[in-house]
Amino acid sequence: MPGFYSKDSEGSWFRSLFVHKVDPRKDAHSTLLSKKETSNLYKIQFHNVKPECLDAYNSLTEAVLPKLHLDEDYPCSLVGNWNTWYGEQDQAVHLWRFSGGYPALMDCMNKLKNNKEYLEFRKERSKMLLSRRNQLLLEFSFWNEPQPRAGPNIYELRTYKLKPGTMIEWGNNWARAIKYRQENQEAVGGFFSQIGELYVVHHLWAYKDLQSREETRNAAWRKRGWDENVYYTVPLVRHMESRIMIPLKISPLQ
Repeated sequence: MPGFYSKDSEGSWFRSLFVHKVDPRKDAHSTLLSKKETSNLYKIQFHNVKPECLDAYNSLTEAVLPKLHLDEDYPCSLVGNWNTWYGEQDQAVHLWRFSGGYPALMDCMNKLKNNKEYLEFRKERSKMLLSRRNQLLLEFSFWNEPQPRAGPNIYELRTYKLKPGTMIEWGNNWARAIKYRQENQEAVGGFFSQIGELYVVHHLWAYKDLQSREETRNAAWRKRGWDENVYYTVPLVRHMESRIMIPLKISPLQ
């Protein structure tokens, strides 16, 4: 009705003054946070092994996996292979790099379908497993690229499940904070999930032993700025988990 006016319309107009306007994002966080100079895709795999089968599982894995990666036409490389020491028990964790992104992943999958040794390996391995799960990951642009490392080391995989919509904020804070964790070369790699459980971050660290881990982490708290990173990132986290892992003999990260 022309000229009609009510308190409700006045209230709606007044409230609109305080509505936060959000500009639409032009890029996904995967584009904004991942390395631009590489097209690497990572796969992390968690195998929960029957307790009585862990030794046999490790022996089978160490015998077969290196052979598969001798094929130069196989655009996939082992990054690391571990057993969980502290955390979920009787568990194996594997990390692969696919050089060339999703096309490389599909190329590998198609080749493995016709690899009799792999198919037999998978069949034998399945008898030893209670469960398995995996994720496809991208690496944060500000983290080191995981490179083979001499041992002996222990590895810590810290997994953070973030609140949806907070990945950019997490990345912005850690891009500044990673400098506080480089002095002892403990930073191995940082990744975020693309397929599988989403809004998951994995940070991989290397230490000589548990005492070295304690000293290195305490040293970070003495650096001005580290506490600020923790202050701003903790509210973004829904759940976090720490695994201490021991490398298998075949792991490039020792």
